[in-house]
Amino acid sequence: MLSEAIRAFLEDLRLANASPHTIKNYASDLAQMLEYFQQAEDPAVSAIDALMIREYLGHLYHQRLAAVSMRRKLAAARSLFRYLHRHGLVRLNPARLIRTPKAPKTLPKVPAEEQTNTLIDQVAADKLERPQVKRDLAIFELLYGCGLRVSELVGLNMGDLDLAERWLRVRGKGRKERQVPFGGKAAEALTAYLAEREPGEECLFRGPRGKRLNDRTVRLIVKQYSIALTGDSSLHPHTLRHAYATHLLRAGADLRAIQELLGHAQLSTTQKYTQLSLQDLMAVYDKAHPKA
Repeated sequence: MLSEAIRAFLEDLRLANASPHTIKNYASDLAQMLEYFQQAEDPAVSAIDALMIREYLGHLYHQRLAAVSMRRKLAAARSLFRYLHRHGLVRLNPARLIRTPKAPKTLPKVPAEEQTNTLIDQVAADKLERPQVKRDLAIFELLYGCGLRVSELVGLNMGDLDLAERWLRVRGKGRKERQVPFGGKAAEALTAYLAEREPGEECLFRGPRGKRLNDRTVRLIVKQYSIALTGDSSLHPHTLRHAYATHLLRAGADLRAIQELLGHAQLSTTQKYTQLSLQDLMAVYDKAHPKA
């Protein structure tokens, strides 16, 4: 049955030491697929073919689901049936026969250097009088100063931090590790935070109850500061990652180096930031050149 197959697949991910973030996303996407196929009964996995999966995607389309979300849900189905095929539970992977929906090529919105630094300076000024402002400032400094994904930030442990040499050991997608440097501002923020952080669990960033912060809480922290200090509700942790890469590129950093710092597997993923820089150049040209 499909429900049993999904449970076995998720358990296999846990045994393979997949990140909790990955397992959570797979569980959510596959639960939605199961709900669709269970409208009549819990089907056998061998009875699910490419046509049924295509109809499921059509159902998502009529629900006005974004193409990016549909691509993720199809990827989850492909991973599930790849696992089932590997264990001899299905003859082939029907999800591989489905064409991946095209996603619109949109460029991320990136705040200017001055805007980003002003926001972080206002966080440091403690204008909102929040109870853990030193922790929150360290979060902002690492998101912008290191270009971390939010899942990478909350996954940091005390042993991943080298304050003397200013390096972080970061576990990215697929549990791939990389070394990321951080600057003086981030070092100051971390030192101040650690001075008031009570000893306990190995996680670097903890919530009020001493447990590891989760990605949802970090997103909420970033949004609350952004709304209160700038009136901008669109800022989120990944915006600061985009800003990190874009501002490095504008300052002349090598694209390959930025790829390494961000933990991108493909250079093509990093190259979208060159498009942002070209847009900036075109804007300057259109504004300043007499023949524009």
